[in-house]
Amino acid sequence: MITWRRGTVLHIRREWRGAMELTVRQEDAAEPVRALAYPELVGRPDVGDTVLLNTTAQSLGLGTGGYAFVVALPDRLPADAPAGPGHLVKGRYTPLQTVVLGADEQDSPHHDVLRDADDLDAMPVVVADLHSALPAVCAGVRAARPGARIAYVMTDGGALPAWFSMTVAALRDADWLVGTVTTGQAMGGDLEAVTVHTGLLAARHILRADIAVVTQGPGNLGTDTRWGFSGVAAGEAVNAVAALGGRPVAALRISDADPRERHQGVSHHSLTAYGRVALAPADVVLPAVGEPLASRLAADAAPLRARHNVVTVPTDGLDAALRAAPVRLSTMGRGLDQDHAHFLSSAAAGRHAASLLPPDTQR
Repeated sequence: MITWRRGTVLHIRREWRGAMELTVRQEDAAEPVRALAYPELVGRPDVGDTVLLNTTAQSLGLGTGGYAFVVALPDRLPADAPAGPGHLVKGRYTPLQTVVLGADEQDSPHHDVLRDADDLDAMPVVVADLHSALPAVCAGVRAARPGARIAYVMTDGGALPAWFSMTVAALRDADWLVGTVTTGQAMGGDLEAVTVHTGLLAARHILRADIAVVTQGPGNLGTDTRWGFSGVAAGEAVNAVAALGGRPVAALRISDADPRERHQGVSHHSLTAYGRVALAPADVVLPAVGEPLASRLAADAAPLRARHNVVTVPTDGLDAALRAAPVRLSTMGRGLDQDHAHFLSSAAAGRHAASLLPPDTQR
């Protein structure tokens, strides 16, 4: 299912790294809509421009992706991008496929670094299911090690353009991240990489990260089946970290506010990804919380102890760290106070990752 509309740009609402939010009046529609444009893909729209919109997300009533998306400026095409180095095609075989320079390809100035790179030097890597965990993990790291260099390795399970994430833009602007590496079909990071493996190596050896965070981009696909959700990639990320000699730290997706039984306590997403997909051991972090949630989490996580090191991490001071984040914390439409346990879990994982750093870390 795809729905298409034409419209006229009424005004530009705001801009952030790589994205523009517009107000567009659609033909034959009473109310204007919010639309998102990625100038690198479609050119830079101006007020008064006619735009071709993909309105599928709005037709489906999606939350995270509930924008109309600008597909083209039919009356004013952008200039052809100049030919340059790079041959990684992302968004492959779609009408908006684009060519980027991969950090790991031969024309890259970083190729010599990555050609033989094979080790993360025991770098702690926090793996999480949802994009909403990213700022909370960073808050936990910074609460313990304010000067730690944190890199974000973005997988392609959710949004493909990193430009979509206002969170990433704000974290970069606040110097909470030293950079983003987009992997697989994901695009728009400070560095591009073919796989999660080279993305992790780029985070360590090019961005000089002390800690990396791996999550999908904004958005999450689930089907209420054991295996049909995009977060299974979290288990594969644990395997990648271990294969490269890193220290995998698994952030649990937990909640005492989600109305869906499968996501209450420890989400079945975490139990499947870490309990069935992750074949390498990781430090699985349980946040120290009050009862009755603490007992529920311990019982839910018990099966993970057969393969992983389940650690309980103190949460004192993490609430203040979360409230100091330079972005609004939100998961499935719920903020920090509505789903406190969710964000506390991610922050505890960040705190634990920071505890694994050598005391004299200076990069």
